[in-house]
Amino acid sequence: MSLQIENLTSIDKKAIFNFLKSDIAVLRETKLKKIAKTMKMPGFRPGKIPAKLVEQQYGAQVDYEVSFDFALDKFYQLAQNENINIVSQPRLEPLSDFSQEQIEFAAYFEIFPEIEIKDFSDKELTHYTTEVTDGEVDKTIELLRSQRSSYVLPKSEPSESNTSKNGDKLTIDFVGKIDGVEFQGGNAKAYSFILGQGQMLPEFELGCTGLEVGAQKSFDVSFPDNYQSTDLAGKVAVFDVTLLKIEVQLLPELNEDFISSLGISDGGIEKVKSEIKSNLDREVKSRIQKSLKNQVMELLLNSAEFDLPNSLVKQEAMRIADLTRKDLLQRGYKGQDIPVDSELFTSQAIRNVKLGLIFNKVVDANELKASPEQIKNEIELQSKSYENPQEVTRWFYSDPNRLKEIESLVLEDNLVQFISNKTKKINKPISFDELSKLN
Repeated sequence: MSLQIENLTSIDKKAIFNFLKSDIAVLRETKLKKIAKTMKMPGFRPGKIPAKLVEQQYGAQVDYEVSFDFALDKFYQLAQNENINIVSQPRLEPLSDFSQEQIEFAAYFEIFPEIEIKDFSDKELTHYTTEVTDGEVDKTIELLRSQRSSYVLPKSEPSESNTSKNGDKLTIDFVGKIDGVEFQGGNAKAYSFILGQGQMLPEFELGCTGLEVGAQKSFDVSFPDNYQSTDLAGKVAVFDVTLLKIEVQLLPELNEDFISSLGISDGGIEKVKSEIKSNLDREVKSRIQKSLKNQVMELLLNSAEFDLPNSLVKQEAMRIADLTRKDLLQRGYKGQDIPVDSELFTSQAIRNVKLGLIFNKVVDANELKASPEQIKNEIELQSKSYENPQEVTRWFYSDPNRLKEIESLVLEDNLVQFISNKTKKINKPISFDELSKLN
């Protein structure tokens, strides 16, 4: 047995090896006997067909199958002996006839690249700090009130509230025309929307601002070049709008009913503020960690240059395409309407594969692990945001795959901390709003 390895590229390899036909004689005979037991031929009872007839009909096929199976097994043995780190199953090609005494094969395969990580000591990472103030808590309470608001007709006496403004619920009739011709979807009767929430195009909302009930108005609206309807993209339409009704937002009072709607049975408004403060603190911690993680991942991506195994990139692109297809199906798209080509995700796949290989290199080289205590703490942290934390905790521990996902998250955090400790630290205080815009 011999093994000769040739380089095609730094990670694509070709191995040539051979073995004697006698090495597979027993395997070949065993397979032919199995075929003979189930083979049917006129004039012979099952299992009584002469070996010569079985050989004539199936000998070549068995030579092919047994030789390939044996070659694949031998290649893995040789690769293990030579410490070759194979990415995926090799492609085998016979270089000799199966009737010869020595059968020769060529194996084409990819190996994992050698990765040399650059030093991080001269790199900088920004560590953000954010304080959750009483003002942030109050803004959150107002947001919760807005989410639970209702809409009512304004007072009858003349006032500013009788003209449409952001936050009002408008009911309108409208007709849209392009070059004087109505277009599909461009008209509606008694259509309602909240002004200022981006439900309509900005120019349309601007045209509906400052109107009184019964007012009629015509205005132009430019559809953006990337508009979802290609028939309208980049075109200008004239809309005739009639305002039928204005309803103003009515916020709920800060009373027991409002507090109860938040799932808090006792403790009053102070308990509400305490709960909101705790939730915002967790959100701040999560966003800061995410920002640091994003910086570390970019640092890792730029820390080494090497060739990527094509098979891994293709597999990752197919995985992303499959996830995209499933997501679209869940949103109601039909199968035939989802031509998701994996090649569309090649760039993203290249990034993911490169980052994954570097990630594993750093983890293995520095023996980073996720301890059981860290996994437990992460599960408890995630469970706190649910109404029944204990049930969520049991849910995580009931499935090894869920535990594996938590372990991966913890390992990522450990890697981020490891890289962070090896880089220069820049502390930067920012507001809650600024932090929200980072990710």
